[in-house]
Amino acid sequence: MSIEFTNDSPGVSDVPGFRVGAAGCDIRNKGLDRLDLTLVVADRPCSAAGVFTTNDVKAAPVRFCQQVLAVSADRIRGIVGNSGNANACTAAQGDADAAAMAKLSAAAVGAPDDTFLVCSTGRIGELLPMAKVAEGIKVSAARLSRDAAEGVRSANAILTSDTRPKSVTARFVWEGKTVTIAGIAKGAGMIEPNMATMLAFVCTDAAASPAELKVALKASSDQSFNCVSVDGDMSTNDTVLLLASGVSGVSVGASAPAGLRALFQEALDKVCFALAEKIVGDGEKITKVVAVEIEGARTRADAEKIARAIGNSLLVKSSWYGEDPNWGRLADAAGYARTGLDESKLDIFYDDVPAVLGGKPLPENKPRWKQVVKAARFAVRLKLNLGDAKFRLLAADLTDGYVNYNKSE
Repeated sequence: MSIEFTNDSPGVSDVPGFRVGAAGCDIRNKGLDRLDLTLVVADRPCSAAGVFTTNDVKAAPVRFCQQVLAVSADRIRGIVGNSGNANACTAAQGDADAAAMAKLSAAAVGAPDDTFLVCSTGRIGELLPMAKVAEGIKVSAARLSRDAAEGVRSANAILTSDTRPKSVTARFVWEGKTVTIAGIAKGAGMIEPNMATMLAFVCTDAAASPAELKVALKASSDQSFNCVSVDGDMSTNDTVLLLASGVSGVSVGASAPAGLRALFQEALDKVCFALAEKIVGDGEKITKVVAVEIEGARTRADAEKIARAIGNSLLVKSSWYGEDPNWGRLADAAGYARTGLDESKLDIFYDDVPAVLGGKPLPENKPRWKQVVKAARFAVRLKLNLGDAKFRLLAADLTDGYVNYNKSE
């Protein structure tokens, strides 16, 4: 069975049984011309699952979603999301505002109060302008449709410092029935999920229980959203939500054929990985996307520690920006991950060009390394030769543009 994949699709509006609507309600106090609120609404109750930031400081919408999913995960009707204000570090009023957003959204589409999930992204520490939010919900509800243009508007409404929307769609056919999975995402800065500021809404017309969706979503997130880093900062608001309506008539749960479950997981993986890659590729003022590939570790945890040490090293990231193949910084970062690395067994490559083999430098290859790092995308690969475990992290360079962009609000 093959999977049909569409990059830069309309997003969630591609999925039968879901409608979207978006509005500009001036959450940023900069005018109504920028979209900043969206509704994703299912025609009938859905199963749902989510993965969230592991930050000790969680935004009110994150806590709200976790509470709703604990009791209503088998009858979710939609998501309301806004940009421009994270509703984080806003105390009791923030909790009340998140709950009010859900209630207003449910009322606008005739759904029960406890069936909407809430996501926010933007500035931390400021209260939501709830009168504006309420108007945005009203306008978005009036615009609900499966129209492709509205799908694109919805993808744009959740953006903050992003430069472009992020949306993909995957489809496959099982016994004559088409299953669709589509998603939208945002994220450009404060990106190091561990489930940036990162949101992703994924919808499907397949059927599965909340518990089954949670297993599938966690598996996908662990190899996609949790394998990217722009700046090493974990957000207060990271949220990935998966809603399944079942309108396709295809069940992908535990009782489904193994081949079908594998096909659904593969399609979900493709959607999540593509969205995660778009997030890194749109990192704030970046010029490089670098795949940090660790092979031959004793454990996956060791490989991940080394990959994150390299991908988040300011010295390493600066050298990528400077197009300087400074492999010594890679070795240093790998060592201070403190996993028991054996320098005498270490191999380092830029793409497929060796810089170090068995701990021995190969300076004669420097001209070829320098050519590799001039590209907008390349890989640094470390073979530890200590075991069979591996980990791949997508990271970005550190530019003076990033510093200038983030030195003030």
